[in-house]
Amino acid sequence: MILIVLPDITIEDRLLAHAKQGDREALMRIYDTYFPPIYNFIRLRVDDALLAEDLATDVFIKLVEALRRRNAPNHSLRGWLFKVARNRIHDHYRQNRNFTSEALEEWTPGPSDDEPEEQFLRTVLVEQARAALLKLSADQQEVLILRFGQGLGLQETADIMDRQVSAIKSLQFRAVNALRKILGETRQEFGNG
Repeated sequence: MILIVLPDITIEDRLLAHAKQGDREALMRIYDTYFPPIYNFIRLRVDDALLAEDLATDVFIKLVEALRRRNAPNHSLRGWLFKVARNRIHDHYRQNRNFTSEALEEWTPGPSDDEPEEQFLRTVLVEQARAALLKLSADQQEVLILRFGQGLGLQETADIMDRQVSAIKSLQFRAVNALRKILGETRQEFGNG
């Protein structure tokens, strides 16, 4: 499973402050820290790995441009980066907003060195989860990826998705319930088949 641990807010704020002052090392640390989660977020929406890399690079070009124009974010650097990434995705794909099945495979856990029976059961469960995620709406998929896949807070997720925190809570609640229902139906079919 792709899960990136992001720095805490105080470290992020210091990096941003140094980058605003023209500190290249701080800018490189921002890039090194945030490129992987931004790329993974975009990759969930784009089947082409090279295109996802280009779009992620665009996010950091926009950051450098914002720093030069002195209109870089004042708080929540990660929220700003994810919002720019989301906007780049929407600019690129105006029609299809569903997560791709190939990218979802990268997000879900792969096989381990467990016993063959455990590997088989884990593979079945992962396949069920992938299929269930694909049945959710694009917004439901996105809120689950941001909240649980990337570990972002409610406010950051709300900022990225241009919604109120209460709307994110509601969307997350509906997404989790829909996923639970889909997985319950899948398990019931699996048990009856």
